[in-house]
Amino acid sequence: KSVAITDHGNMYGVMRFYEECIKKGINPVIGCEFYITHDMHSRSNASDTGHLILLAKNNTGYQNLLKLTSYSYLEGKYYKPRIDYDLLKKHSEGLICLSACLAGHIPQAILRREFDEADKLALWHKEVFGEDFYLEIQNHQIPEEREVLLKLVEMSKRLGIKLVATNDAHYLNKEDAELQDVLMCVQMGKTFDDPDRMKFPTNEFYLKTYEEMQEALPGFEEALDNTIEI
Repeated sequence: KSVAITDHGNMYGVMRFYEECIKKGINPVIGCEFYITHDMHSRSNASDTGHLILLAKNNTGYQNLLKLTSYSYLEGKYYKPRIDYDLLKKHSEGLICLSACLAGHIPQAILRREFDEADKLALWHKEVFGEDFYLEIQNHQIPEEREVLLKLVEMSKRLGIKLVATNDAHYLNKEDAELQDVLMCVQMGKTFDDPDRMKFPTNEFYLKTYEEMQEALPGFEEALDNTIEI
């Protein structure tokens, strides 16, 4: 009934996506997976950049997505188009925020065992977005995700922040994983058998059904319900 678009660092596909959804009677959720850093004007530390999901809940949110995306390219671009937390707070109205995949700042802090930093970031987002901030849990059969998931569940209960279940979708069907791999080779000018090339660690990065999400995250029906709520 609904589908979201959250391309990395841009909104180029939004207009076509919106038009096609309306034609098919599907509710379009417009969003972006932003690159976020602590200081978007700094040119000294590209490794500080993490991921963050923002979704428009109304027209004000959509306008803020446009502003944030524009600023990320015009003022924040350093290898990637970036925003920072000060800018996000300024343009947070009308937006739903998710803590993102393993590349998000909160999961990264957890993996570094910097649990106080993870709490601090989560509470900052809760203060800015209120009930529209969710801790994001995933399972693409990556060991680090299990470690992060267990900590996020504990944080959710302790800090009073809802969980949401998501799955990165870089291709439509599971059997498309090999073709996606080939396309990445073309994009990066690599051969398929190059051991040093970038590739997805598993073939779980597709658009999953509700039942497949239940199988991937058993016992987290409430988090799946929150996906539908959004």
